[in-house]
Amino acid sequence: MAETVRLPTPGDTHDFGRAIGGVLRPGDLVLLAGPLGAGKTALAQGIGAGLGVAGRVSSPTFIIAREHKAGTRGIPMVHVDAYRLGGSLDELDDLDLDTELVESAVVVEWGEGSADRLSADHLLIRLDRRPDDSRVATVERYGAWVDRPIG
Repeated sequence: MAETVRLPTPGDTHDFGRAIGGVLRPGDLVLLAGPLGAGKTALAQGIGAGLGVAGRVSSPTFIIAREHKAGTRGIPMVHVDAYRLGGSLDELDDLDLDTELVESAVVVEWGEGSADRLSADHLLIRLDRRPDDSRVATVERYGAWVDRPIG
């Protein structure tokens, strides 16, 4: 069963991410899906804020993966942009994300259909940008996330 959350402004997208980040633990996997401009990076920035990671969260498009050091909550975040991987499972394996999942929260943009195999326990959040520039997030919970609250 999917949940739908309306996000009228970029600030709402950020706040929704902050709520998610506030409940993440080491080993958690969050997959972000949606077309270009849907708000995946804004949501990831909110997740980083909720985790309290050190430094600014920005798109890892050109470096593919960026580790954000643990901050106030003591949990690092690995932020991956799988867009340039083109769905290649070998390239995803080369990133060693399964190792990162031991002590970090891992957020993967464009990871649906590839990174979801890293853990049966994950959140999948699909973002859709509406003509009025608002966003709608559809949240699907898998494994241990089925009964776990999001902020």
